[in-house]
Amino acid sequence: MTQRLVSIHCFDPRGAKVGGMETHVRQLIRRHPGDMRILMVGLDDFGDLEIGRLHTIEVAGREIDFVPVLHIPADTQTTAAKTVSNSVTFRFAKALARHLPKIRRMIRGEAAAAEVERFEFAPLARMLGCPLVVMAHNEGDPKTDKMDSVLSRHWRINAAAEWLAFRLARRIFCVTPRIRDRLAERYPSQARKAEVLTVSVDTDLFHATPFDLSSGKLKLVYAGRLDEFKDPALMFRVARRLHEALNGQFEFHFCGSADPHRFPEFAAIEPYTVRHGALLPEGVAAVMREVHMGILVSHWEGMPCFLLELLASGRPFGGLRLPQFDQVIAEGVNGRMVERGATVEESETMVAGAILQQWADIRAGKVDPQKVHEKIVPWSVDNQLTRLFSALREIARPGKPPPAPARIAAPAE
Repeated sequence: MTQRLVSIHCFDPRGAKVGGMETHVRQLIRRHPGDMRILMVGLDDFGDLEIGRLHTIEVAGREIDFVPVLHIPADTQTTAAKTVSNSVTFRFAKALARHLPKIRRMIRGEAAAAEVERFEFAPLARMLGCPLVVMAHNEGDPKTDKMDSVLSRHWRINAAAEWLAFRLARRIFCVTPRIRDRLAERYPSQARKAEVLTVSVDTDLFHATPFDLSSGKLKLVYAGRLDEFKDPALMFRVARRLHEALNGQFEFHFCGSADPHRFPEFAAIEPYTVRHGALLPEGVAAVMREVHMGILVSHWEGMPCFLLELLASGRPFGGLRLPQFDQVIAEGVNGRMVERGATVEESETMVAGAILQQWADIRAGKVDPQKVHEKIVPWSVDNQLTRLFSALREIARPGKPPPAPARIAAPAE
């Protein structure tokens, strides 16, 4: 029997939005088994699809069913909302609620399971009448950690959504051990449902290639959003320091749709920044082949897809250490990490120093792209998603069968 996976996310799988959640959903689409049919409920970026209607589309060579519940142009989705009601998440949830009865009818009678990556959507997903899997990506805590302003101001909403999502879920997959441990501490009654399943990387698409050192320039890359917790200001300061230390033999490559100009620190590095814009995974993989290293200086993360894709491409990492990075970074083999300093200036100096050391190793032939790649094979999509698909198969159950057609009496002769 073909099983139905209902995947609910506020993005358009045809678009180029980047982020850990988006990468995960694209991997589900690329790698779902032949006996599993995906129904994705999402946004329409382009305004070319009828809202609330089931469309059959092709994404990454795979056919899925797609129900857009709201149209929001892609170029307006990256601006941080000032109020909850103006946020993309809230507007999507409101539209999803409006179309929920129609989506319930679409899966009636099928063996189905739903999965969400945002806690706010869990109650609506559960109202579809099928079991729910929650993927918990958010290692940051809006109450205590640096996050975008709307989340920080309304952390109680996030906490309530998290509390409810964990209770409604049949299974919970946490992308880091810290998230699982936090769940067990705050909601001990739900801990038995949870296990760690980090995000994955497509090692067929992201594979090792030799370094191109012909230009003599260090080419440093970052791909992703420019949320506050990513600390873009520090990243841009490090880029400026590297340009100075290398006497101009430096380029900063940025893949993403966000506008870096909202950070004053970007002005200094704009002349030697290559902005690639929003790219699909194939485009990011192509940029990885051009560059030598990647950088992250986040206050917190889950397990960043960018980091896994970087390492799978045979490119080492330089930046600030987070505990989960110890799972994938071996000092001197595929990266160098430092602790956040007491001041911004101290962090800037230490991160720049680590990157310069790594660059010296690359130029001296001490970094083997293939060995960098090999460290990440356990996080390949084939190894990781097998567990998720198995869980979805186990919990999927048929909904109510469609009503029998009405019997029409034969006309009297």
